[in-house]
Amino acid sequence: MAKTKRAKKVTPKAKKPRRATKRAAQKIELKHIPWNSVELEDLNPLLQRHFVVGQNVMLARVLLKKGCIVPEHSHHNEQITYILEGALKFWIDGKELVVNAGEVLVIPPHMPHKAEAVEDTVDLDIFNPPRADWINKTDQYLRGGK
Repeated sequence: MAKTKRAKKVTPKAKKPRRATKRAAQKIELKHIPWNSVELEDLNPLLQRHFVVGQNVMLARVLLKKGCIVPEHSHHNEQITYILEGALKFWIDGKELVVNAGEVLVIPPHMPHKAEAVEDTVDLDIFNPPRADWINKTDQYLRGGK
């Protein structure tokens, strides 16, 4: 006759207290911000922007006059561009494409891209993580080499 094995009684281990991480130690706060209270930055005669930064994401409202060129660049940030008004022509991933009002473009990290406003344009750009070069004002490619 075969012996049956008894199930081992499992006692739950005591949970170790969690150490506070740097992120948990930072105070997370709710923000409600009217766009008109955010400084509108003049980058060059054809380009303005203002932005709001959260813990892990940045939202920028960008105003481009017709003919404004955003020189080719790339960054480690994922970018989502939503055109509110106007249209932007992009040179990206070996293609030319026009993104019109009501359309969205998702640009993966490290993908070189260039844009031109084919008419006066207002767009919302979302970046994850936030663009440190924009926050620190070291984005010379937008400032005409200033």
